[in-house]
Amino acid sequence: MTVTSFGQVISVRGSQARVGILAAKQLSVSEIRATVGRFISIRAPHATIVALITEVSSEAVADSQTYVATASVDLLGEILGPAERPKFQRGVTHYPTIGDAVEMITSQELRTIYTPTGGDQIDIGALQQDPSVRAYVNVEEMLSKHFAVLGSTGVGKSTGVSLLLNEILKARPNLRIFLLDVHNEYGRCFGDRALVLNPRNLKLPFWLFNFEEIVDVLFGGRPGVPEELDILAEVIPLAKGVYTQYQSTDRIGLKRADPKMVGYTVDTPVPYRLVDLINQIDERMGKLENRSSRIIYHKLISRIETVRNDPRYAFMFDNANVGGDTMAEVISHLFRLPANGRPMTVMQLAGFPAEVVDSVVSVLCRMAFDFGLWSDGVSPLLFICEEAHRYAAADRSIGFGPTRKAVSRIAKEGRKYGVYLGLVTQRPAELDATIISQCNTLFTMRLANERDQSLLRSAVSDAAANLLSFVPSLGTREVLAFGEGVALPTRLRFKEVPPHQMPRSEATIATVPSINAGHDMHFVSAVLERWRGATSSRDAQGDSVSSDRGAGLSMPLDAPLLQPSMGLDPDRFSLLKKPLR
Repeated sequence: MTVTSFGQVISVRGSQARVGILAAKQLSVSEIRATVGRFISIRAPHATIVALITEVSSEAVADSQTYVATASVDLLGEILGPAERPKFQRGVTHYPTIGDAVEMITSQELRTIYTPTGGDQIDIGALQQDPSVRAYVNVEEMLSKHFAVLGSTGVGKSTGVSLLLNEILKARPNLRIFLLDVHNEYGRCFGDRALVLNPRNLKLPFWLFNFEEIVDVLFGGRPGVPEELDILAEVIPLAKGVYTQYQSTDRIGLKRADPKMVGYTVDTPVPYRLVDLINQIDERMGKLENRSSRIIYHKLISRIETVRNDPRYAFMFDNANVGGDTMAEVISHLFRLPANGRPMTVMQLAGFPAEVVDSVVSVLCRMAFDFGLWSDGVSPLLFICEEAHRYAAADRSIGFGPTRKAVSRIAKEGRKYGVYLGLVTQRPAELDATIISQCNTLFTMRLANERDQSLLRSAVSDAAANLLSFVPSLGTREVLAFGEGVALPTRLRFKEVPPHQMPRSEATIATVPSINAGHDMHFVSAVLERWRGATSSRDAQGDSVSSDRGAGLSMPLDAPLLQPSMGLDPDRFSLLKKPLR
């Protein structure tokens, strides 16, 4: 036994071992604390084996004169090579034998384990065991094999996401990032490197929605009426064919092709106009003599008109009858191609009508994947899905099927086409198990729910799955990092985030109102003005420019901003306004 040893190996079984902790009189270092969560070193002849203490007990050594306690340890990896150039590798090739010396791991050995081996590493915090040792994550491994951030409300999950994304932007300035911001809390976190989109400045043409998505919009999230769906499935391709005729007719008198012969399907992402769609329905209705059959067509027309005239849906149906193939501009705007100094998009979802959020997320996920597919992954994109359990629930009767399918497709195949996935959720047990199993790097914060913990145990295949027993007792900003992105399963603490990068929900929302807040009738009136403005048309002539400006100026200068605002994009009104050729 060496002078710094506090124990020795007494049994070995597979990836685990038992260590006997020597009685106090045989210890030369009195301040050693061998407790759960600590890394230890086992000195084998040809390697130093790195292990983690998962259990300590004195129950079985009451009569022993040699040991005061025993500890269960998980064997994680080994440090090989000469002392001047040690190298760490995961897995164990040299197993310990009975009697091998056990020591507390040194700071130098921890640095050997966690020192970046290449330039593709980001610093996210410090080890809980030794704050002087920085914790690094391999960006390539984390992104290319997807990652997830899990944790209950109030444990610093959103701040951790802000930290990770800001560090990724530093390490990969050319990587494009698309963040679904469910609660409008990340608008201020990335400064001028992010474009913030919301219903006031987003233009997402309705014809980019596939059949299932447009049906979800028209029927307000409820199942569609079968008779009306049959009509829609028939007339949408025809409306696309009619629009194509407008574009291809270069001179008057040119014979037009039959719209049925164009060959479009209901899901082909080509433009069409609502007026053409309604005309097709109206034309069929006019040929019917049966009154009951005509009512179905009339209801469908009324449904389309109602949604089109709803100001909350202006981001979809603005200039719906003007037309123009703006798909290239929309994708360029959404996914930052070119980035123009803003490689990140923050899509704020809180202002969208609740009935249409699932459809919008489905469109965005699907377009992100399809663009990566058809571009052969030339321009990588990281797609971050906040509150992921809302869009890809484990219970298939909950949520919108196409959204789950789109997220699942990115999880399963996205890495082949340069589309990477980052999931953020507080209820991993409610998330589709197939999707979370594709995330090979997990950042797990405090989780109190037993179902969430059991799902994690099944998802973590590492030898250190016993670390999950620490999940309920983690402190704020503390995280267990597992998987390909980290050298070892690690308990660490996220580093401090600057105030300007703090998510809004954690930076400014307080339960105790400020004395100087000035919550008088003037404040309430300003809030109501903005509230009503989101669900009513401001301009009788339908001028979207003045409408948006009116909404932006409705709040007095001294009223607080209710949503983060990064300024209005000057190009937002040019989309969807290309004239017909």
